Order: sequence, then structure tokens, then C-alpha cells
Amino acid sequence: MNWTDLTIFPAVPELVLTGVLFAVLLVDLWLNDRQRWITCTLSVIGLILTAAVQCLVWKQQPQYAFHDMFVLDGMAQLAKLCMYGLVIAVFIYSQAYLRARNIYQGEFYTLTLFALLGMNIMVSACHFLTLYVGLELLSLALYALIALQRDSGRAAEAALKYFVLGALASGLLLYGISLVYGATGTLQLQQVLAASQEGTNPWLLKLGVVFIVAGIVFKLGAVPFHMWVPDVYQGAPTAVTALVGTAPKIAATVFAFRILVYGLLTQWESWRDLLLLLGIASLFIGNLAAIMQTSIKRMLGFSTVAHMGFILLALLAGEVGCTAAIYYAITYALMASVAFAILMLLSNKDIECQNISDLAGLNQKNAWYAFLMLLAMFSMAGIPPLMGFYAKLAVIKALLSSGYVWVSVYAVVMSLIGAFYYLRVVKTMYFDTADSVGAPIFNMSLLGKVVLSINGLLLLLWGVVPDGVMAWCVQALMHS
Repeated sequence: MNWTDLTIFPAVPELVLTGVLFAVLLVDLWLNDRQRWITCTLSVIGLILTAAVQCLVWKQQPQYAFHDMFVLDGMAQLAKLCMYGLVIAVFIYSQAYLRARNIYQGEFYTLTLFALLGMNIMVSACHFLTLYVGLELLSLALYALIALQRDSGRAAEAALKYFVLGALASGLLLYGISLVYGATGTLQLQQVLAASQEGTNPWLLKLGVVFIVAGIVFKLGAVPFHMWVPDVYQGAPTAVTALVGTAPKIAATVFAFRILVYGLLTQWESWRDLLLLLGIASLFIGNLAAIMQTSIKRMLGFSTVAHMGFILLALLAGEVGCTAAIYYAITYALMASVAFAILMLLSNKDIECQNISDLAGLNQKNAWYAFLMLLAMFSMAGIPPLMGFYAKLAVIKALLSSGYVWVSVYAVVMSLIGAFYYLRVVKTMYFDTADSVGAPIFNMSLLGKVVLSINGLLLLLWGVVPDGVMAWCVQALMHS
């Protein structure tokens, strides 16, 4: 076995993305601040090219590369295409906002592309080392992005907190991986599954599962490793928050699927109890903490914790539950992208829209943007006929089919509690009046407003006709 045995065809999109990344990095060196739109345009075109290559290399059967350390299957294909679309949307939404905050720099685009490359590796990894490399590439890029606004003490504090907790979570994950290696003698996920079926060192394997689940829960932002989520959401520039709260959630969901289902399915009873406990706690703490927030960014941070609780519970329910989990992750990313885009739309050089009260009177200023924010809030609350309702329904149906009746009832009750703070945002937009009267701020390009409108309407369209996206998720799981 030597380097000529390596098959790189399934990883061609990642190679193209790497080429785009370095092209953006080099071109940006020759541009001044007024020419920064070229960096953004090049990044968007590069991602469209990468997505096109991704479609060209796709085949129905899983394709392995780098001695079975990397796989391109249905789950990876769906996740990557969704992540490309979300990152393109963030680039388009954030131009005016970054310019107003004096962070319209090439670093934002190159670091985001590095983070996307890490996410791609995470969703295609079928070896513990590859999983860890992807996770660290994503994490290191996000640490720098959160602190991109150098004159902001709050952003620096959020980045430092994320870095310290992320280092702790990485250590726990690595320790868990070492225990699994000690129990099975391999790091390849399918070989781990085969070795664990032989029952060697069962207690060592169970202990490894506990530490690995801790690392997974941190990346999802679920209890008890949720402390960084509201601080990062509030402290980071909204453009970075929009990135942190969308595409990485899809990557983390597939990351959890790879480890727990591909590699540790024989330890189902061990990680089932952990996910059940942490999912229940995430729903409880996330919803109750969100009710008490006056900052909409912190509120969305705590609501993320509750949404991740739904994903953890979905993973308990077998194949149907895994389909529901990836569908829920895609739905959440779409909802969050609309919400954070509206916050960027209402921010300029002097005003940062980050409190719920900042949305007061939005319906009087512009009924369309208020309607788009209403769609995002109602969808997060799980109100029909929006996409979020069907996502929660899919998870609850999966739980019921697996016999988790009381957990399903608990999830419904927590959703009803969570609806309160989403409806409070809608009430503020439609029934409150702004504290100060002035010209409305709609700080976004025409293209950004069009993409935002399409993004918001998709929540309604795919809620009324959900079968299309759910069919994609089912097909992705079938070809994984």
C-alpha cells in the first residue's frame, strides 16, 4: 500500500474548495477596502463552482477515498449542498453589515471557507482521525471569526470562552477516542463497529462512549455544554452569528450520526440513555432560559439549545429518527438564517439590532420584512403550516414509533412553552411602537433582500409541501 493507491475522486469538491480558498486569499492581498466586493463575488462564484462539482461527482453508491478514511454518500452529499447554499446566503446577506462595522475584510471570507472545508471533512469522515481533523479545522476558524471585530470587548470575551470550552470538549473527545481505540484496536468507524460486536473490553468501550458523547454535545450546543452558545451569539458580529448558527448545526448532526450509528451502534443502550437525559435537559433549560432574555440574540442562542435537544431525542428513534434529525437540522438552519439576516438588515454603523425592543414597530416601517421575521419565529415555534412544525412533528412521530410516548408528550409541552418567547417577538413587531422616530434602516443589497425573501418563503413553501425535503433526507439515508 502506497500513496498511488489513494483514490481522491470522491474528495474532488474539497480540493476545488481548497483551490477557491487560496485563490480568494491571494486575490484579496491586492485589493483595497473599496474593492472588497471582488473578494465576496469570487467567494460566491467559487462556492457555486464547488457545488456544481459536488453534483458531478455524486453516484448512488457510497464512494470511499484515502484508504476508507473519507466517504461520499447520500448523507454527505445532502449536507454539503445545504451548507454551500447557507454559506452563500450568509455572504450575500452580510456585505452591507460588514462594511458598516469596518470588518468588510478578506479574513471573513477566507476563515469562513476554512470553516466550510472543516464541515465538509466532518460530514464525510469515516475514521476518528479524519473526524477530529474536520472538527478542529471548523473550530479554529470559528474562534478567529468570533473575535474578528477587534475593538469589541464582548466579541473577544465570547471568542475566549468558546476557545476554552472548545479545547475542553476536544480533550474529552480525544480521550474518548483513545479509549475506543484501546477497546477495539482500530479508529476506522466500520471496523470499530465490527470489533465492538465481539464484546472485547465492554466497560472500556462504554467509558469511551461517554467522553465521545460529551464532545458531540458540545458541538451541537446542548446541555450541559451549552454555556458558550448565548455568549457567542450575543458577542460575535451578527454576520458571524449567522454562520455559527446555521451550517455547523447540519455538520454537527451528521458528525453525531457518523460516530453513533456508523461506529458505536452496538453501544446503543449506553449512548441512548445519555442522549435521552441530555435531550430532555436541553429542552427544559433552553426554553426556560430563553423566556427571561431581553436580547434577541441571546434568546435565539438559548432557543438553539432547545432545538438541539430535539435533534438529540430524534437520534434515539432508529432509522426514522436519523432522517428526522437531519431534516430538523436543515430546517433549523433555514429558520436561523432568516432571523439573523433580518437583524443584519436592521443594523447600521451606529445601531446594532440585538434587543427584542429594537424590532418594535417593524410592521409599520416595512410590512414585508416583519412578515419574513414572523415566518421565522412561527416556524421556530412549530406553528403550522410552516417548516418548523413539520420538523417537530417528524421527530415526535419517530419517538412515538419507537415507544417513547412520555418523551413525545414532554417535547410537545416544551414546544408550547417555547412558543411564548417567539410570539413575544411577533407582538413587539406588530403591536409596539419604536422608542425613537427616524428613517428606517434596511442595510442590505438588493440581491440580499431578494435572497432573504426566497429564504423566508421556503419556510412556508416547504411547510405546506414538506414531502420534497423529507424525501431528500430519506434518500440520503438510504444511500449512506
